[in-house]
Amino acid sequence: MTPIGTDGRSLAGLAALLADRTRASFCLALLDGRAWTAGELARAVGVVPSTASDHLTRLVRGGLLLEERQGRHRYVRLADASVAQLIEDLAGHAPAAPTPPRTLRAASAGAALAYARTCYDHLAGRLGVLLHDALLARGLLDRTSGLALSSAGVQWLAGIGVPVEPLRAARRPLVRDCLDWTERRPHLAGALGAALCGRFLDLGWTVRGAGRAIRLTPAGRPALAAALGVAAAELAPPRDATAHRA
Repeated sequence: MTPIGTDGRSLAGLAALLADRTRASFCLALLDGRAWTAGELARAVGVVPSTASDHLTRLVRGGLLLEERQGRHRYVRLADASVAQLIEDLAGHAPAAPTPPRTLRAASAGAALAYARTCYDHLAGRLGVLLHDALLARGLLDRTSGLALSSAGVQWLAGIGVPVEPLRAARRPLVRDCLDWTERRPHLAGALGAALCGRFLDLGWTVRGAGRAIRLTPAGRPALAAALGVAAAELAPPRDATAHRA
């Protein structure tokens, strides 16, 4: 993320970028880590393409989004992981929605996101918090002097096919707490959080659902439970989280 500035006016400018509901909704949608076209974001948020284009231009100029053009298409994505962290942290401090979803489909989609979703490139929701807590409970993560990967954690990662050295060489922190906006507790971010999210997908333990949603597969639930040392029942999603499908 390119800094907008450090004085009060610049901070106010950044706040103003996210104070608009349409722009905030765009940023939340882009937390899935993918690049979206302006048309896709317009349909997702319910605005006309010309309105979406104006808002996206402001977000790009403000340094929150990056723009890529391929032929006639304009793609945008979050500028980097620090922007994703900012959006997720702000969402975590926002008050709960004042009104419940009006349709069964909306309720099911919301439950699916609350159970498991991507937060840019790592796992969030109830499943992400459970992963974070299970790694701490097993001593694979350690809080003695700040959140860190333990030697036992290095061995555990090797067992599921995640090498640690490339993660240590990354420019981002290896492990980091990220406040979960639905659970209001931390899930695991950083290079390790991203690597685990990708590895679970590669192993077929999880699959992508609608939007940012992540679903455990029938084979993945017992496999992940065994890897984390928890009962498979602890990983069960609520019934309404399984009702929505892409």
